[in-house]
Amino acid sequence: MKGTRVRIRSMLMFSVLLLGLLCAAGCEKRASSETKVKIASVIFQDDEFFRVLQLGMNDAAGKAGVDLRSGNSKGNLDKELQLINTYINAKVDAMVVSALSKDASVNPLKRAHDAGIKIVIVNMPLTADFPVSTIESDHRDLGVRTGREAARFIKEKLDGKAKVAILAFDSQLAEQSKMRTEGFKSQLQDLPGVEFVAQQDAWLVDMGIRKVDAILTAHPEVNVIWSANEGGTVGAVRAVEAKRTSGKVFVFGTDASEQLANALLSPDNILQAVTGQRPFDIGTEGIHAAMKAVRGETVEKKKIVDSMTLTREKRAEVEAFKKRQLELTR
Repeated sequence: MKGTRVRIRSMLMFSVLLLGLLCAAGCEKRASSETKVKIASVIFQDDEFFRVLQLGMNDAAGKAGVDLRSGNSKGNLDKELQLINTYINAKVDAMVVSALSKDASVNPLKRAHDAGIKIVIVNMPLTADFPVSTIESDHRDLGVRTGREAARFIKEKLDGKAKVAILAFDSQLAEQSKMRTEGFKSQLQDLPGVEFVAQQDAWLVDMGIRKVDAILTAHPEVNVIWSANEGGTVGAVRAVEAKRTSGKVFVFGTDASEQLANALLSPDNILQAVTGQRPFDIGTEGIHAAMKAVRGETVEKKKIVDSMTLTREKRAEVEAFKKRQLELTR
């Protein structure tokens, strides 16, 4: 009988110990969840640039054990405001935002800042000083690099003569568009045989197709087209192809994507060069800056992420870029 009581007592003690361990593990898990850093990200478009930028944020957040909440304003300021208010109410620690407007996006983000949320801006700066960091490409340099390739092509392949048309996106993001356009023009404007004959806004593929078709109809002398972003560049390539002007009209672009890499590798000889950003790195740096700010560490106020130039002539570099894009987006 005494031995039975001892065994029962031992079993009870073991059960209490086991329950204590389980409770401790559960409490530790809940505490860990409750203390996890919460960061919200906001982008404004679904193109490849923003998909890869978001992948960069996801990757950095996953490695850091961050609770990342992601939203897309889809080019709508009201939707952007709604997302910012949602994240303020959720009491996130930081926001990494690609703002729709350098001016109109300021007040909502200032409210988030005043609520104690660290604000990191990616892709385009705000006209405000409260963001702890702004991470972007040098947009003028993006245009300069493509313009340099276009100038070389015109000198070597077109005897220094070209009638140039431009697709910009001033009515979407005026400051960014103007910086890229001014950079591109700066490389061609002193060439005596170059004339700029048309400039239209087109940042989506279908817009680019329509605008280039209209430009080539009104100005059949145009033989060089430059677009300030990915959608316009793709649209320009398709419009030139549809017009059956391959070998007569040559396209240059800003931004890089798998689709544009395919166009550079195509034997149709339409797209000649693009200069692209590194969105994965921009997204990664955005999360890193947010984490530093939340921890109270020093954060670089402005960081420029280097761009890259891809040309039809350097096929191996284009193929390497395409392989990397496929790895990221599949």
